[in-house]
This record gives sequence, structure tokens and C-alpha cells, in this order.
Amino acid sequence: MGLKSTERQKERYTYQDYVKWNGRWELINGTLYNMAPASSFVHQSIVGELYVALRSCFREKGCVVVMAPFDVLLDEQADYEQAEHVVQPDISVICDQSKIGSRGCDGPPDFVVEVLSPSTALKDRNEKYKLYEQFGVKEYWIVDPLHRTVEVYGRGEKGYEKRDVFGEGDVLVSFLFADLTIPLADIFPNIEREG
Repeated sequence: MGLKSTERQKERYTYQDYVKWNGRWELINGTLYNMAPASSFVHQSIVGELYVALRSCFREKGCVVVMAPFDVLLDEQADYEQAEHVVQPDISVICDQSKIGSRGCDGPPDFVVEVLSPSTALKDRNEKYKLYEQFGVKEYWIVDPLHRTVEVYGRGEKGYEKRDVFGEGDVLVSFLFADLTIPLADIFPNIEREG
């Protein structure tokens, strides 16, 4: 079922509402966000290259690497029907496979990657950053295709600490997994810069 304009006026939504909608949506703090229908070649290329790099590293560790669309349900209550947070990170790394169920990932992945696009940049840098920090995602990467950088955040005692910003000529080093290094020249497409 699609959303009617009157339904869009509702102040707070939950997972119970979310499962009835057609299309791709995210739910953050009960607020509805429409996912951009099409990603650019650059966005998809970066997601694909990172997926391959992460999958080869995490396969040996017994972790699962998943690309969007894949629901991640975050809530402090056991009743996910009332969850007000359902997101679809570009890439999720889940080391506790008991969290993976028919609905997606019930609880925070170990780390997530978001590749910015003009329509998602503010949400990824603000709402999702706060949400991932609040629910204990241990590592968060924000990839900026326009500036060809990756910001790596890792959990410290008081929330996220900025580890570093890596440029396209750098070798990215994970905050959480010291043996995870990625030469970013292999990740960013060798074409004109676009967002």
C-alpha cells in the first residue's frame, strides 16, 4: 500500500506503519524519510568497491556484510512493532549473526557505511550519526564522493570520537579492526567527480 497525503501528516510512525508502505523508506525518531529512487554511478561504484573490500576482510571473522536495501531496526524496547527507527545503511557489518532475522537486523550492526549523496548528506551527517551513536554502532564511516574522503568515527567512552579523515590518496585504517586497511585509490572511481 502506498502512502496517502493524509497519512504523511501523522506525527509519529512506528515499524508497524513502516511494513505497510511500498517503496524505500527510513524511519528516524518516528519521522518518515523517502529514500532517493536512484543513485548515481559514482555512489553505486563506491558502495560496490567497499562491499567487496569489507566482505573479503570480514568473511574470515565470521561477520556478515550486507548492502542496502536491508532494514536495520533500532529501538530500546523489545517490542519492535513500536520501533521508531528503521534505517537502511549503504553497508552494514554484523558480527553477531543472531541479530539477523526475517525483518533484517534487529539491533545495531557492528559498523555501518553511508555514502553521501546530495539528497541524504544532511540526514547521514546529523540524524543517522546521532542514531548510530545512541544505539551503539561501534564504527561509522561517512564517505564523501564529491571531496573523495572517508570520515571514520569510532565509539569512545563518551560517544563517537573522530578517528581521522582519509583522502583518496590515503590508506584507510579502521577504528575497530586494526587489520582492516583499504587503499582509497581503489575505492573512488577514476572518472570526473560527481556527487
